[in-house]
Amino acid sequence: MNKKATLLLLLASLLTACISIKVDSATATPAQQNFVTATLQPTKSGFVPLTATPTPAVTVAPTLAITAPPNCKDSAILLRDVTIQDNTLMKTGETFIKTWEFQNTGTCPWIDYTLKFSAGDQMNADLSTPVPATLTNEKVQVSVELTAPPANGTYTGFFTLNNSAGEVVLIGIEKTFWVKIIVGSSGSVPTPGATQTGSGSVNSANCSYSQDAGYVNQIASLINAERANAGLSALTVNPLLASAAQSHAADMACNNRISHTGSDGSSAYTRILASGYSGSHAEEIIYGGGGPQAAMSWWMSDQTHREAILNQNAQELGVGYAYLSNGSYGDYIVVDFGSP
Repeated sequence: MNKKATLLLLLASLLTACISIKVDSATATPAQQNFVTATLQPTKSGFVPLTATPTPAVTVAPTLAITAPPNCKDSAILLRDVTIQDNTLMKTGETFIKTWEFQNTGTCPWIDYTLKFSAGDQMNADLSTPVPATLTNEKVQVSVELTAPPANGTYTGFFTLNNSAGEVVLIGIEKTFWVKIIVGSSGSVPTPGATQTGSGSVNSANCSYSQDAGYVNQIASLINAERANAGLSALTVNPLLASAAQSHAADMACNNRISHTGSDGSSAYTRILASGYSGSHAEEIIYGGGGPQAAMSWWMSDQTHREAILNQNAQELGVGYAYLSNGSYGDYIVVDFGSP
């Protein structure tokens, strides 16, 4: 037997002796007691060591960044009033939700767009409401919470759709859309300014629309306020110009159109002459889809309409207003300017 085999055999014998040795602690020598203390106890029967369970990796789906294409254009249409149709009857102080449905008809995705209160009766509406992200050609519904005023009457709040830069997005050709309610015990509650019904003079024999003297006076006052700010004289109301303007407002309402050309092919100038008014100056501006303040905002932001309002040659005006609940624009406004 070689040296290596002898050494291995000796080591095995020593290990066997260590495992089988029994020591009586009462008679053990100090060295043996130290040996007993140092001996490891066997693992308990049935004990299973803990095994670390690996945590599965969490995969996060990447968020797609939506970016507007270069030189994209904003455009939208109002598809429908989802809730609270025009002239819905409300109790004083009643809380309600108004919802509109729009379609993004432009080439810009609506990211960080907002709906903003613009003019009229606020009815506790938030000044700004976020619009859900809407891609091109997609439809979206936007809601605002409102509270009916505490007094009986007809109330209209105007709103705008604004892009991420705060610019107004046109709804068709209009800047504003609205919510209109009646507060009171019945649908016959008058609007401010002694509203009455009538029929226009052109193709409107079977058309019943509403007039609002309060709106007519407000439009005239707003126009004169802008002229005063520009250092110009106020315009006086001429009944002949008012008659021509009202006739055309009714014609637009009853024929569901916004145009300077009448349904009979007439122009602003021929209508003013037909009313019996003759003078050195005649001009007309029109608006659809909003009340007095919305109309003024539109006119003053457009160069042609602004120049008409601030024309130094104008001395008189007449305002026409017609409201048709089932019309595409709701409100139809005409202002005729003249100078004798």
